[in-house]
Amino acid sequence: MKAPIPFLLFAFVSVALLCCKKESFINSEDARISISVDTLHYDTVFTSTGSVTQKFKIINANNQKLILSHVKLMGGSASAYRMNVDGVPTDDAQNLELAANDSVYVFVSVTINPNAENIPFIVQDSIQVSFNGNEQWVQLQAYGQNAHFLKNAIITTNTSFGNDLPYVVLGALVVDTNVTLSLDPGCRIYVHANAPIIVDGSLVANGTKADSIVFRGDRLDPDYKDLPAGWPGIFFRGSSNNNSLTHTRILNAYQAIVLDQPSPNASPKLTLNACIIDNAYDAGILSLNSSLKAVNCLISNCGINVLLANGGNYELDQCTVASYSNIYLSHKQPVLAITNWDSSNNQLTTYPLSATFQNCIFWGDFGTVTDEVVTSRRGTDPFTIDFNHVLYKAQTLPSDINFISPILNEDPLFDLIDPGGRIFDFHLNKGSSPALKAGADIGITTDLDNLPRVPPPDLGCYQKQ
Repeated sequence: MKAPIPFLLFAFVSVALLCCKKESFINSEDARISISVDTLHYDTVFTSTGSVTQKFKIINANNQKLILSHVKLMGGSASAYRMNVDGVPTDDAQNLELAANDSVYVFVSVTINPNAENIPFIVQDSIQVSFNGNEQWVQLQAYGQNAHFLKNAIITTNTSFGNDLPYVVLGALVVDTNVTLSLDPGCRIYVHANAPIIVDGSLVANGTKADSIVFRGDRLDPDYKDLPAGWPGIFFRGSSNNNSLTHTRILNAYQAIVLDQPSPNASPKLTLNACIIDNAYDAGILSLNSSLKAVNCLISNCGINVLLANGGNYELDQCTVASYSNIYLSHKQPVLAITNWDSSNNQLTTYPLSATFQNCIFWGDFGTVTDEVVTSRRGTDPFTIDFNHVLYKAQTLPSDINFISPILNEDPLFDLIDPGGRIFDFHLNKGSSPALKAGADIGITTDLDNLPRVPPPDLGCYQKQ
């Protein structure tokens, strides 16, 4: 029996409509794509100019066709990366049609000359995939300059780092318990934003004035190289002991140095000799019931320069601790704060504290701080703070400090302070600084510049020559 003509016409139209619907493009913001990776890592350590190619896949996860409005290399023609989309070299593939449940391959190559010193250690770019008002991203990361790259490394045997190439730390670098990591003069360590240096054993940095050791972030491009909080910092944990840093610069960290718990032996947990700690976002030195000896050190322009909390044992000799508000950090916290208590977990615990400061300067300006030295004592544990020939700024005199020949609220008159240009020279102004020849002879014969001190010494880390 033949079907009625109207029924056949209806069936034909229905099939046609279904076919048209299936072949139409989805334009809803709820459309979905799948990208096979979120980051392309080029982990090859380049030893000569080289090119490495990797790929990823963009999948149309819808039952209708989809238009990719852009697959775009954000660095464009200036990028170290090159892109090929569906067999076509391009910086920006536009209006690319993808059939339902179909996919397209994107090939990405990078060419790097590792001996070019003007490129960063990590060469970064990204690819933007745009569709229906949505954006998804694929990040690109490759090693740049020649360096020793350490990715989530654990030092398990006594090890020395030389100065032939920089060391770039990606992920945490851990010095294991009962192990010593030694750094040769001139060693340079560049640390990624998510990469703390954790010391459970010992860290010994053997810098010299001519070949200092440097810790800093690995972003060296102009917009990032001087930003504070570029990397987490160096953390000396409970089991760590016999640490010493000499002629070492620690720059632009979040917390430059953190000391946790007392030293396992009679020596200070950390000894700093002729070191510079600068531009740390949160703290230059944060010590929690630990021990430190510092000589001829400069701790400058940090969120809080030195915080000695929960008690401990400390000696700072011939140190300059100073902060000025500048384009990166506002001076809102005292440069030196000392406490002997801990109230975590809603329980007050107090600890013994002994701290001696000799021939030091504690100063800050262009901020909101009136007292650059503050103390807080609780409980009845032993609590001793000695200031021997110290220049400091304070509106309220700390009652817990024993003073010998202090200099109160007299500007130390550093050579050049230009917060707007971020130029800070903490040498003393010749002939006018009240810190000149104002110290006691405590047996320290050189300064941060490794130049001689002649009794009576100047205060602070520099001796005016």
